Amino acid sequence: MTDIGLHVVVLAAGKGTRMSSTRHKVLHGINGRTMLSHVLAVARSASPTSITVVLGHMADIVRATYRDDLSVQFVVQEPQLGTGHALLQALPLLAGARGDVLLLYGDVPLLSAATVAALLARHRDDRAAATVLTADLDQPFGYGRIVRQDGAIARIVEERDATPAQRAITEVNAGIYALALEPLADAIAALAPQNVQGEYYLPDLIGIYRRRGLGVSTFRVRSADEIRGVNSRRDLAEVSRLVRNAKNEELLAAGVTLIDPATTYVEADVQVGADTVLHPNVYLEGRTIIGVACEIHAGTRLVNATVGDRVTIRNYCVITDSTVESDAVLGPFAHLRPGSLVQSEALVGNFVELKKATLGRKSKASHLTYLGDATIGDNVNIGAGTITCNYDGTHKHQTVIGDGAFIGSDSQLIAPVTIGKGAYVAAGSSITDDVPDQALAITRGRQVNKEGWARRKKR
Repeated sequence: MTDIGLHVVVLAAGKGTRMSSTRHKVLHGINGRTMLSHVLAVARSASPTSITVVLGHMADIVRATYRDDLSVQFVVQEPQLGTGHALLQALPLLAGARGDVLLLYGDVPLLSAATVAALLARHRDDRAAATVLTADLDQPFGYGRIVRQDGAIARIVEERDATPAQRAITEVNAGIYALALEPLADAIAALAPQNVQGEYYLPDLIGIYRRRGLGVSTFRVRSADEIRGVNSRRDLAEVSRLVRNAKNEELLAAGVTLIDPATTYVEADVQVGADTVLHPNVYLEGRTIIGVACEIHAGTRLVNATVGDRVTIRNYCVITDSTVESDAVLGPFAHLRPGSLVQSEALVGNFVELKKATLGRKSKASHLTYLGDATIGDNVNIGAGTITCNYDGTHKHQTVIGDGAFIGSDSQLIAPVTIGKGAYVAAGSSITDDVPDQALAITRGRQVNKEGWARRKKR
């Protein structure tokens, strides 16, 4: 490599034993993204030349999770001998490169793009060999302490190696560094495992740089929440709450009404238009996009849904991988399964389920209906209890209903079948043959009334 630029290294080799999980720690979800994806998003905000993730425990699984992300390269740390040793594993991939390394951690997902930009600016303005991100904590237990001399950072002492006086220091090492590449390899080679863990500590670089007369700077983060690591399920829950709250604040600032932000769950990649109202216990997940001036009532869950403008979604609807066009009304208790399309001004009523179905403009399916593998035209009325019988036990088949058709209640449309434009299907019919345009189809059995039958039965 001969480039000059920024190279991000993300350390993610730890076992995460306190998570008590069969899943790698950095693959646990936080508001719709894996923990590692949150970190990678911040890394990309700095427009790096390269991103390298150092893996150890469950390396193959993490690598497989990101196999389609060609912007990330991986290296394995084995055995795992500390953070200095982990960074050393990434250096061969940067052979010949110039510029800086930004060191991040796969289990520190709250770091902001603004803080990263400020850290790098301080590092470059000071022309430092290393710049350390620090924070002030009221309870600094577990963090390395920043030991200063005449105001300048002298070294970093880990909790387990600190004296009582050093443990009283409240300025801590966030573990995040900007490092000039030129002196880095030689300095890492000088690290020694002179600690109770027998590991190569990356913070020891600071003492090495100071002894060699190299410049070391610091940048203090404004909010200590940004450096919070996730080491347990409790940490995961608390960090997830902070991320959700930040997303909700973003929506409020953009003109979205949240009736009760504390019970509104909106994932990181969701987009919501201005003047939309979200009621309590609404869940918006994945890459859901909602237009302007919509109203989404309590208990609704949308996953990878696209919703137009001025749509009303009543209580307890579920929409997954489907599209709802502008001015439509759904629910309550409607279910749109993947591949469904509700066109503008259509109505999907209570206990109506769609699967790979299109409901045309101004069409209505108001009650207790299943529409699967169906294409339904405009201005169609679907009566209560209608079923498109799309599965013959082996294959799925299509039902097509033309514009302006009327399907009576309790009808079964046994696919493959086509109902013509303007046609009527009488209530209680089981339709097995195509119905021509403007025709009436009736398949009910003849009604027979037996006079006096009930009276005789009681004798």
